[in-house]
Amino acid sequence: MEKVILVRYGEIALKGLNKSYFVDLLLRNIKAALKNLSGLKLEKIQGRFIVRLAPEEYDKAVAALQKVFGIVSISKAYVIENDFEEMKKLSLELMGDQVITEKTTFKVRSKRANKAFPIKSMDLNNKMGGYLLENNTNLSVDVKKPQIMFHIEVREKTYIYTDIISCLGGLPVGCSGKGVLMLSGGIDSPVAGYMMAKRGVEIVGVHFHSYPYTSDRAREKVIELARIMSSYTGPMKLYVVSFTDIQQEQLLKCNEKYTTLLMRRGMMKIAERIAYMEGAMSLVSGESLGQVASQTMESINATNNAVELPVFRPLIGMDKNEIIDIAQKIETFETSILPFEDCCTVFVPKHPETRPKLEKVLEEEAKADVGELIEEAIKNAEILRF
Repeated sequence: MEKVILVRYGEIALKGLNKSYFVDLLLRNIKAALKNLSGLKLEKIQGRFIVRLAPEEYDKAVAALQKVFGIVSISKAYVIENDFEEMKKLSLELMGDQVITEKTTFKVRSKRANKAFPIKSMDLNNKMGGYLLENNTNLSVDVKKPQIMFHIEVREKTYIYTDIISCLGGLPVGCSGKGVLMLSGGIDSPVAGYMMAKRGVEIVGVHFHSYPYTSDRAREKVIELARIMSSYTGPMKLYVVSFTDIQQEQLLKCNEKYTTLLMRRGMMKIAERIAYMEGAMSLVSGESLGQVASQTMESINATNNAVELPVFRPLIGMDKNEIIDIAQKIETFETSILPFEDCCTVFVPKHPETRPKLEKVLEEEAKADVGELIEEAIKNAEILRF
């Protein structure tokens, strides 16, 4: 009797003629997520993937598969031949592994994908349910809310299992192009990257630092965030860009209340240049409408004007509590709240402009000549891979 993991995909099953592209991409991402586990073998069957591993690796595989976008659920299953007597024997053994009291309820749910098997699904439910009842007097059937759900899938072989583990769903990373994420050390931007990756976008991170005004610990914090994110996004590249000289030039020559906006426009321009270098088609930001001065509609319009590529803001309609809930779920929250300054929190003006007019922003921007400084910042960027 062989043990495997059944992997189900959801949204991509609805794709048309290019479905095989999505299926093959998901299979590649699964292989990458499990590459360090011994005995790995993957098989593609109709509507499912079958994962085989060394016995000691199954729990690690379940944890890893729960972070692969495109998978809707998985089950640890036993595989046998399409033989009813074998099914009865295995089902009785599996039921023996369950904690059964005098009032334990169960239900059998069968799926007969292999129409050559002589017993139809409904008949198989009844036959197997009756057999289990005969051999365990503590069991009773509840078709609405059973405590134990007993699944039988008859395909080229038969797969039997009791638990279905929910996964993240979404689309396989890589099917929706590449985006450059502006990754600060805060709560929002890792969540924004996670949400875009869930829609199939490959993520490249860009982090800006202002050493010595920001510390090495702030840099290490962002590196740790990128490492956590990569368990969802797959292999991820991070550009670490010094923004100190640009920020100082703007602080010296521009009206203080516009400096946050000018800083954001400078970051956008650098991120766009890196996007072109990486073959990316968009920028990704963790902005949420109205959260801070640089996230009013007027301010967002002024920063958008700095670049030509589309800027995706998946958190734009969410409040802070909603964002925190996701950050906790993906385990970036505890790292994000470490109290180290980043370049978005140093040099904050006392009275930032919250309703900027674009012509005034451009007028202030022209006072600081940062073109060569931007070139130097990109040229000297540190590139890390996760």
